Amino acid sequence: MAINKELYERYKAMKAAKSASESEQQPPKTGFAALNNSPPEQPAQENPPAQNSNLWSTTYSQNSQPVQMTLSQSATGTYNSPSEQTPIHTQAPQESVVPTYKEEQKIKKFALIGYPLGHSLSECIHNAGFKSIGVKATYEIMPTPPEELSDRIKYLRNNGYTGFNVTIPLKLPVTLFLDEVDVSANIVKAINTVTIDPVTNVLKGYNTDVTGFGKAIPQDFPLYNKTATILGTGGAAHAAITYLASKQVKEFKIFTRNIANCIETIDYFRKTFPNIGFNPYQIDRPKDLSDVDILVNATPIGMSGQGVGYIPIEENELRTLPSHALVYDVIYNPKKTNLIKLAQKFNYRTVNGVDMLVYQAMEAEKIWTGKTPDFKDMKIALLENL
Repeated sequence: MAINKELYERYKAMKAAKSASESEQQPPKTGFAALNNSPPEQPAQENPPAQNSNLWSTTYSQNSQPVQMTLSQSATGTYNSPSEQTPIHTQAPQESVVPTYKEEQKIKKFALIGYPLGHSLSECIHNAGFKSIGVKATYEIMPTPPEELSDRIKYLRNNGYTGFNVTIPLKLPVTLFLDEVDVSANIVKAINTVTIDPVTNVLKGYNTDVTGFGKAIPQDFPLYNKTATILGTGGAAHAAITYLASKQVKEFKIFTRNIANCIETIDYFRKTFPNIGFNPYQIDRPKDLSDVDILVNATPIGMSGQGVGYIPIEENELRTLPSHALVYDVIYNPKKTNLIKLAQKFNYRTVNGVDMLVYQAMEAEKIWTGKTPDFKDMKIALLENL
């Protein structure tokens, strides 16, 4: 574990003072040993400052001062509080012995929160990933209804967890409890990965779905100046749009159940990516895809337990795609949806949600540990449990 330089210097000075005064047997009044104790519990930010109605335009430091975030930053960039270091609350040590930090020998704790989580495969995927990089860790599935989110965050923060994943319906509400938000998560307007700083207890949110979506696309499939059709306007659609826009797709045709309800989202993306066209359509209208290079299904249509066996577009509409087109279904269960089967029947290139799920989990572990887990090990664990 990397220890803050300022704290380390304080530790060295304290140790020297302790050695000089050892004959007097006087314990230090303040110091590094106080870090053995958890900082005072942070109050849940259930009511953010009224002047910041858009949670996604600011990130909050521990003193609740808003810091503006600009969307022109790199998708992998971050924004921090203007203060160099969040103050560490110290208290008189209960022992005169300075603790030895051997974080690498501890079992790290991670979790998934959301509701419901009865069929989650995250545990087997992450356990395989941790094993592949030699990290001793546990990964717990913690069903968390929205009304229990505040208590769950306090529990994770105060019980030695290094980080956690977030799934529906908590990807937006969890922002109320975060101290910092990664720029890419700010664009997507959803959080799926959180880190907990072991010293400051600061919570930082990320979205790894963007990276996961992008890495699953074949490297030899060009995206620059292409046209993309997105079916759906939920969180998966936001991740797909964010990645494709970063690769300078020239136009999006976005199909939704209710155009009026997604106008705000469309306008947001237009402002964020002013050089790209965003055009909404009613999802049940006939679709001419003859000018589309990549078709993305970001709806649950075809998912096991939610419309399995159905397809989000008609066969005659799918066949209007040009022969070079790529069909991407973010659904991973079943591995081959009817949309993927139909696309393969007509010899289109296809991508299913399995690789996206594994890649986003890999990115989360990289954020948590600084190490890149093995893709194959994680994918095998996923397929064995599907």
